[in-house]
Amino acid sequence: MTSKIVYVGNLRTKDTHLKSGTVIETDAPVDNNGKGEKFSPTDLVANALGACMMTMMGIAARDKKLVLENTQISIEKIMAANPRRISEVKVIIDFPKDHPIGESDRAYLERIALNCPVAKSIHPDIKQSVIFNW
Repeated sequence: MTSKIVYVGNLRTKDTHLKSGTVIETDAPVDNNGKGEKFSPTDLVANALGACMMTMMGIAARDKKLVLENTQISIEKIMAANPRRISEVKVIIDFPKDHPIGESDRAYLERIALNCPVAKSIHPDIKQSVIFNW
């Protein structure tokens, strides 16, 4: 087992990563009867895409001795109705300017990010819009 989820009431869950004991909580978003005080489950899906992209690029960068520290990723999740679902995840990746990366390594890292496990696991109906700011 990976995690344990407990419904604590008021549209909130307490989610525990079993190996580390790390806890996160989720709330339903305001536009879906919730408080919106925590990540929503769909926020976590969108966030997982960016985190996976960064993790995979980090592995590749480490292997090539490239510096990616302080790279920042901004995520925007777009919802659709009927049925309510994620229709698009916008990802903007801003790389620090203090350690320039060459064109061939940029292309390599972009390919790694776009093919990360989460990107390949998200349903093809969900548009993934990714901008790499080098």
